[in-house]
Amino acid sequence: MKPWLPAALDYVASWLEFQRRFHDQPGCAVAIADGGEIVLEAAFGSADLSTGEALTPRHGFRIASHSKSFTAAGILHLVEQGRLRLDDKAGAYVEGLHPEVAAVTLTQLLSNSAGLTRDGVDCGQFFDRKPYLRKDELFADLARPPVFPASQRFKYSNHGFGLLGLVIEAVTGKPYADWIAREIVGPAGLKETRPDITLWSGPMAKGHSGKLPLGRRVVIPADNPGNAMVSAAGFVATAADIARYIAQISPKAEASVLSELSRREMTRRLWPDAESSLGRHYGLGTISGGGDGWDWVGHSGGFQGFITRTATVPEQGLTVSVLTNAIDGLAHPWLDGVIHIFKSFAEHGAPTPTTERWRKRLWTIWGAGDLVPVGGKVLMANPALFNPFLDAGEIAVETEDQGRIVKAPGFASPGEPARLIRNAAGEIESAWLGAAHVIAEEALQAEMLERYDQRHARA
Repeated sequence: MKPWLPAALDYVASWLEFQRRFHDQPGCAVAIADGGEIVLEAAFGSADLSTGEALTPRHGFRIASHSKSFTAAGILHLVEQGRLRLDDKAGAYVEGLHPEVAAVTLTQLLSNSAGLTRDGVDCGQFFDRKPYLRKDELFADLARPPVFPASQRFKYSNHGFGLLGLVIEAVTGKPYADWIAREIVGPAGLKETRPDITLWSGPMAKGHSGKLPLGRRVVIPADNPGNAMVSAAGFVATAADIARYIAQISPKAEASVLSELSRREMTRRLWPDAESSLGRHYGLGTISGGGDGWDWVGHSGGFQGFITRTATVPEQGLTVSVLTNAIDGLAHPWLDGVIHIFKSFAEHGAPTPTTERWRKRLWTIWGAGDLVPVGGKVLMANPALFNPFLDAGEIAVETEDQGRIVKAPGFASPGEPARLIRNAAGEIESAWLGAAHVIAEEALQAEMLERYDQRHARA
């Protein structure tokens, strides 16, 4: 394990729990793998707001389009066995397709460049208005011509991955869910992953709406089966299991269900999402981005009531999965935030025994601030930000409890002293950062009730 990683993991867990509270999200599960080993697994908040059931790491989530990475692995597994070729045409295995759909290759389907419709003529399943498509309904949509010619542009298509599921069934002679569980899920060592909700038997997180338009969240059961679309969006998993799986698709993984050649093919950047500003690319059932030694590859998922995202950073050997159970869940910025935290710790290193004693979250009426020891300094982080170290000040530690703010924006307090106040047990009780007296959360709660809450004052 990298020397800085344990301290980074501690801060990741603290920051994510704060973020969940700050944004009033129902729940969040996180898992982080170092190589193939899970080194952090945590869950915060509620699995079901209507019952108050606490979320645990064992709760399953609808991971939706993460399913595409499993389907891609299944196709590549069949290629490795010599039963398929990536340049095979879909129509060679599946009948009843429009001639132009029949002519698209497996690579074009896997890379979302086949030009197919995204979701047919009615995507009401994503609005909880209808079930996921049956096979006859999927075939009816695939009998229509593509929207664009193949290999013209990146165009995401759930129907394309539904068609890949049909290809797998045609080649193997087995139902997709049965075959993918036996050939990919099982060999990957995944004990808490199922291709569809109908196969899940463990505790299950409920989905939740946003607060608008009702002014409050309601539970979205999200228990509808994937039907013919399981290969595109049906999977259920825990954060730890999906982290284990995405870690295995890294070309640098020491153990995997796929060969290194297949993993390189699966994860290389084939198509840019050119009309987006996010700098993303699509490979074969994978999304990728990043740079400067922190390139990432993985997938995300959006199911009614759930937003999820998982990414592995091959050069660092780290994989992060963030699962949320709200339709406005913040899995995307939270995963990016975890990577920002890792970058900062990798740059500055693990805290020293002296700086380690400065670790604390302290408050004023303006909000929370974190003293985060890294290397021989202490960063003044803002846990309310998606990148808590953005413009973070730095404290140079001079003695056990005294230091100086050596770096800070000009509107803050650069050059001024920093001083810790400890209780009899040696724990940080409060601090002076320049002229600001920052205190513990419980102390601020008492102060605010005394000063502002008239009911408390009367009592």
